[in-house]
Amino acid sequence: MAFRISNNLVGILNFITFLLSIPILAGGIWLKTHSTQATECEKFLQGPLIAIGVFLLLVSLAGLIGACCRVTWLLWIYLFVMFILILLLFCFTIFAFVVTNKGAGEVVSGRGYKEYRLGDYSSWLQKRVSSNKNWSKIRACLVDSKVCQSLEEKNESYEQFYKENLSPVQSGCCKPPSECNFTYVSPINWSKNSNSTFTNPDCTTWSNTNTTLCYDCQSCQAGVVANLKSDWKKVSILNIIFLIFIVIVYSVGCCAFRNNRRDNHAYGGAGWKAGYP
Repeated sequence: MAFRISNNLVGILNFITFLLSIPILAGGIWLKTHSTQATECEKFLQGPLIAIGVFLLLVSLAGLIGACCRVTWLLWIYLFVMFILILLLFCFTIFAFVVTNKGAGEVVSGRGYKEYRLGDYSSWLQKRVSSNKNWSKIRACLVDSKVCQSLEEKNESYEQFYKENLSPVQSGCCKPPSECNFTYVSPINWSKNSNSTFTNPDCTTWSNTNTTLCYDCQSCQAGVVANLKSDWKKVSILNIIFLIFIVIVYSVGCCAFRNNRRDNHAYGGAGWKAGYP
Protein backbone atom coordinates (compact mmCIF):
# COMPACT_ATOMS: atom_id res chain seq x y z
CA MET A 1 0.00 0.00 0.00
CA ALA A 2 1.79 3.05 -1.32
CA PHE A 3 -0.01 5.66 0.69
CA ARG A 4 -0.03 4.29 4.25
CA ILE A 5 -1.67 5.37 7.52
CA SER A 6 1.57 6.78 8.96
CA ASN A 7 1.86 9.26 6.09
CA ASN A 8 -1.72 10.41 6.63
CA LEU A 9 -1.17 10.77 10.37
CA VAL A 10 2.01 12.82 9.92
CA GLY A 11 0.19 14.98 7.40
CA ILE A 12 -2.76 15.61 9.76
CA LEU A 13 -0.51 16.45 12.74
CA ASN A 14 1.57 18.86 10.70
CA PHE A 15 -1.49 20.48 9.17
CA ILE A 16 -2.72 21.23 12.72
CA THR A 17 0.74 22.59 13.62
CA PHE A 18 0.67 24.73 10.48
CA LEU A 19 -2.67 26.23 11.52
CA LEU A 20 -1.34 26.94 15.03
CA SER A 21 1.76 28.67 13.65
CA ILE A 22 -0.32 31.29 11.80
CA PRO A 23 -1.77 33.11 14.87
CA ILE A 24 1.60 32.86 16.68
CA LEU A 25 3.42 34.45 13.74
CA ALA A 26 0.64 37.01 13.24
CA GLY A 27 0.83 37.99 16.92
CA GLY A 28 4.57 38.55 16.73
CA ILE A 29 4.26 40.61 13.54
CA TRP A 30 1.43 42.65 15.09
CA LEU A 31 3.58 43.47 18.12
CA LYS A 32 6.46 44.38 15.80
CA THR A 33 4.35 46.76 13.70
CA HIS A 34 2.89 48.41 16.84
CA SER A 35 6.27 48.65 18.60
CA THR A 36 5.99 52.42 19.06
CA GLN A 37 3.02 51.89 21.38
CA ALA A 38 4.19 48.62 22.96
CA THR A 39 5.31 48.27 26.55
CA GLU A 40 8.71 46.78 27.43
CA CYS A 41 6.99 43.46 28.18
CA GLU A 42 5.40 43.37 24.73
CA LYS A 43 8.68 44.30 23.02
CA PHE A 44 10.36 41.44 24.86
CA LEU A 45 7.87 39.00 23.27
CA GLN A 46 8.24 40.21 19.67
CA GLY A 47 11.37 38.28 18.69
CA PRO A 48 10.51 34.92 20.33
CA LEU A 49 6.94 34.93 18.94
CA ILE A 50 8.11 35.59 15.37
CA ALA A 51 10.92 33.00 15.66
CA ILE A 52 8.59 30.32 17.05
CA GLY A 53 5.95 31.11 14.42
CA VAL A 54 8.41 30.88 11.51
CA PHE A 55 9.96 27.69 12.93
CA LEU A 56 6.60 25.93 13.33
CA LEU A 57 5.47 27.13 9.91
CA LEU A 58 8.54 25.81 8.06
CA VAL A 59 8.79 22.53 9.97
CA SER A 60 5.08 21.75 9.61
CA LEU A 61 5.21 22.51 5.87
CA ALA A 62 8.23 20.20 5.47
CA GLY A 63 6.44 17.40 7.32
CA LEU A 64 3.13 17.99 5.52
CA ILE A 65 4.60 18.06 1.99
CA GLY A 66 7.12 15.33 2.75
CA ALA A 67 4.48 12.90 4.05
CA CYS A 68 1.52 13.68 1.78
CA CYS A 69 3.41 14.31 -1.46
CA ARG A 70 6.03 11.63 -0.84
CA VAL A 71 8.93 14.12 -1.04
CA THR A 72 11.54 12.03 0.74
CA TRP A 73 14.25 14.70 1.11
CA LEU A 74 11.79 17.10 2.80
CA LEU A 75 10.65 14.39 5.17
CA TRP A 76 14.29 13.60 5.97
CA ILE A 77 14.89 17.28 6.88
CA TYR A 78 11.72 17.23 8.98
CA LEU A 79 12.87 14.14 10.91
CA PHE A 80 16.35 15.62 11.42
CA VAL A 81 14.87 18.83 12.89
CA MET A 82 12.52 16.79 15.08
CA PHE A 83 15.46 14.72 16.37
CA ILE A 84 17.38 17.91 17.28
CA LEU A 85 14.24 19.27 18.95
CA ILE A 86 13.89 16.10 21.04
CA LEU A 87 17.50 16.43 22.22
CA LEU A 88 17.06 20.12 23.07
CA LEU A 89 13.83 19.51 24.97
CA PHE A 90 15.39 16.66 26.93
CA CYS A 91 18.46 18.73 27.86
CA PHE A 92 16.38 21.79 28.77
CA THR A 93 14.05 19.73 30.99
CA ILE A 94 17.00 18.27 32.93
CA PHE A 95 18.64 21.70 33.17
CA ALA A 96 15.41 23.35 34.36
CA PHE A 97 14.99 20.83 37.17
CA VAL A 98 18.62 21.36 38.26
CA VAL A 99 18.57 25.19 38.38
CA THR A 100 15.17 25.35 40.09
CA ASN A 101 15.98 22.79 42.76
CA LYS A 102 17.37 25.41 45.16
CA GLY A 103 15.67 28.30 46.98
CA ALA A 104 12.33 29.11 48.58
CA GLY A 105 10.55 32.01 50.25
CA GLU A 106 11.13 32.59 53.96
CA VAL A 107 8.09 32.50 56.23
CA VAL A 108 7.80 35.59 58.47
CA SER A 109 6.00 35.34 61.80
CA GLY A 110 2.64 37.11 61.79
CA ARG A 111 2.73 37.73 58.04
CA GLY A 112 0.62 36.17 55.29
CA TYR A 113 3.41 36.70 52.75
CA LYS A 114 6.98 35.39 52.51
CA GLU A 115 10.29 37.23 52.21
CA TYR A 116 12.68 36.44 49.37
CA ARG A 117 16.49 36.60 49.33
CA LEU A 118 18.47 36.47 46.09
CA GLY A 119 21.30 34.41 47.59
CA ASP A 120 18.95 31.51 48.34
CA TYR A 121 18.59 30.60 44.66
CA SER A 122 20.89 28.98 42.12
CA SER A 123 23.81 31.13 40.99
CA TRP A 124 22.84 30.67 37.31
CA LEU A 125 19.38 32.20 37.84
CA GLN A 126 20.87 34.94 40.02
CA LYS A 127 23.34 36.00 37.33
CA ARG A 128 20.76 35.94 34.51
CA VAL A 129 18.25 38.08 36.40
CA SER A 130 20.60 40.50 38.16
CA SER A 131 22.78 41.37 35.15
CA ASN A 132 22.40 45.05 34.28
CA LYS A 133 21.19 44.36 30.73
CA ASN A 134 18.51 41.86 31.74
CA TRP A 135 17.39 43.62 34.89
CA SER A 136 16.82 46.95 33.13
CA LYS A 137 14.33 45.20 30.82
CA ILE A 138 12.68 43.24 33.63
CA ARG A 139 12.44 46.38 35.77
CA ALA A 140 10.81 48.35 32.95
CA CYS A 141 8.39 45.48 32.42
CA LEU A 142 7.42 45.47 36.12
CA VAL A 143 6.83 49.22 36.12
CA ASP A 144 4.73 49.02 32.92
CA SER A 145 2.60 46.21 34.34
CA LYS A 146 1.74 48.33 37.42
CA VAL A 147 2.05 45.23 39.59
CA CYS A 148 2.41 47.38 42.73
CA GLN A 149 -0.30 49.91 41.94
CA SER A 150 -2.87 47.12 42.15
CA LEU A 151 -2.02 46.77 45.85
CA GLU A 152 -2.50 50.47 46.45
CA GLU A 153 -5.97 50.35 44.92
CA LYS A 154 -7.11 47.92 47.62
CA ASN A 155 -6.64 50.64 50.26
CA GLU A 156 -6.01 48.10 53.05
CA SER A 157 -5.25 48.76 56.71
CA TYR A 158 -1.93 47.48 58.03
CA GLU A 159 -3.65 44.50 59.70
CA GLN A 160 -5.23 43.52 56.38
CA PHE A 161 -2.00 44.07 54.48
CA TYR A 162 0.10 41.91 56.81
CA LYS A 163 -2.35 39.03 56.28
CA GLU A 164 -2.25 39.47 52.49
CA ASN A 165 -0.91 36.50 50.49
CA LEU A 166 1.40 38.49 48.24
CA SER A 167 3.04 37.04 45.15
CA PRO A 168 6.86 36.80 45.20
CA VAL A 169 7.15 39.87 42.95
CA GLN A 170 4.73 41.92 45.07
CA SER A 171 6.52 40.92 48.26
CA GLY A 172 9.99 41.66 46.89
CA CYS A 173 9.30 44.74 44.76
CA CYS A 174 6.30 46.58 46.23
CA LYS A 175 7.31 46.84 49.89
CA PRO A 176 10.54 47.09 51.90
CA PRO A 177 11.90 43.94 53.59
CA SER A 178 10.36 43.26 57.01
CA GLU A 179 13.74 43.59 58.73
CA CYS A 180 13.80 47.30 57.83
CA ASN A 181 11.02 47.89 60.41
CA PHE A 182 9.48 50.74 58.44
CA THR A 183 6.15 52.20 59.55
CA TYR A 184 3.20 51.21 57.37
CA VAL A 185 1.31 54.07 55.71
CA SER A 186 -0.13 52.24 52.68
CA PRO A 187 0.89 49.12 50.70
CA ILE A 188 3.43 51.12 48.67
CA ASN A 189 4.07 53.95 51.13
CA TRP A 190 6.28 53.34 54.16
CA SER A 191 7.87 55.75 56.64
CA LYS A 192 11.55 55.28 57.44
CA ASN A 193 12.78 55.69 61.00
CA SER A 194 15.46 58.37 60.80
CA ASN A 195 17.53 56.98 63.71
CA SER A 196 17.65 53.40 62.41
CA THR A 197 20.77 51.75 61.02
CA PHE A 198 20.36 49.10 58.34
CA THR A 199 22.41 46.03 57.57
CA ASN A 200 20.27 45.20 54.55
CA PRO A 201 21.09 47.55 51.62
CA ASP A 202 17.50 47.19 50.37
CA CYS A 203 16.36 49.34 53.29
CA THR A 204 18.27 52.35 51.96
CA THR A 205 17.33 51.55 48.35
CA TRP A 206 13.59 51.70 49.09
CA SER A 207 11.71 54.80 47.86
CA ASN A 208 8.04 55.76 48.06
CA THR A 209 8.14 56.98 44.45
CA ASN A 210 5.81 54.79 42.36
CA THR A 211 8.41 54.14 39.67
CA THR A 212 11.14 53.30 42.20
CA LEU A 213 9.72 51.53 45.29
CA CYS A 214 11.95 48.44 45.69
CA TYR A 215 12.47 47.79 41.98
CA ASP A 216 16.22 48.25 42.47
CA CYS A 217 16.34 45.97 45.52
CA GLN A 218 17.84 42.50 45.66
CA SER A 219 14.56 41.35 47.21
CA CYS A 220 12.79 42.37 43.99
CA GLN A 221 15.25 40.37 41.90
CA ALA A 222 14.71 37.46 44.31
CA GLY A 223 10.94 37.75 43.83
CA VAL A 224 11.39 37.56 40.05
CA VAL A 225 13.68 34.53 40.42
CA ALA A 226 11.08 32.86 42.68
CA ASN A 227 8.45 33.43 39.98
CA LEU A 228 10.81 32.04 37.34
CA LYS A 229 11.48 28.98 39.48
CA SER A 230 7.76 28.30 39.84
CA ASP A 231 7.11 28.86 36.12
CA TRP A 232 10.06 26.73 35.03
CA LYS A 233 8.87 23.81 37.17
CA LYS A 234 5.48 23.99 35.46
CA VAL A 235 7.13 24.29 32.04
CA SER A 236 9.34 21.29 32.83
CA ILE A 237 6.28 19.13 33.52
CA LEU A 238 4.67 20.31 30.28
CA ASN A 239 7.95 19.65 28.47
CA ILE A 240 7.90 16.03 29.59
CA ILE A 241 4.38 15.61 28.19
CA PHE A 242 5.35 17.44 24.98
CA LEU A 243 8.54 15.37 24.71
CA ILE A 244 6.55 12.14 24.83
CA PHE A 245 4.24 13.52 22.12
CA ILE A 246 7.19 14.58 19.93
CA VAL A 247 8.82 11.15 20.28
CA ILE A 248 5.57 9.51 19.13
CA VAL A 249 5.31 11.89 16.16
CA TYR A 250 8.98 11.26 15.33
CA SER A 251 8.38 7.50 15.38
CA VAL A 252 5.38 7.85 13.08
CA GLY A 253 7.47 10.12 10.85
CA CYS A 254 10.16 7.45 10.60
CA CYS A 255 7.50 4.99 9.42
CA ALA A 256 6.35 7.51 6.82
CA PHE A 257 9.94 7.99 5.70
CA ARG A 258 10.36 4.24 5.20
CA ASN A 259 7.06 4.18 3.29
CA ASN A 260 8.31 6.92 0.96
CA ARG A 261 11.54 5.03 0.27
CA ARG A 262 9.67 1.79 -0.45
CA ASP A 263 7.28 3.60 -2.80
CA ASN A 264 10.17 5.33 -4.57
CA HIS A 265 11.92 1.99 -5.09
CA ALA A 266 8.67 0.34 -6.16
CA TYR A 267 8.18 3.00 -8.84
CA GLY A 268 11.81 2.84 -9.87
CA GLY A 269 12.87 5.84 -7.79
CA ALA A 270 16.57 6.46 -7.96
CA GLY A 271 19.06 9.16 -7.24
CA TRP A 272 20.32 10.28 -3.90
CA LYS A 273 17.18 9.00 -2.06
CA ALA A 274 18.41 5.45 -2.26
CA GLY A 275 21.59 6.40 -0.44
CA TYR A 276 19.86 6.96 2.90
CA PRO A 277 19.55 4.10 5.37
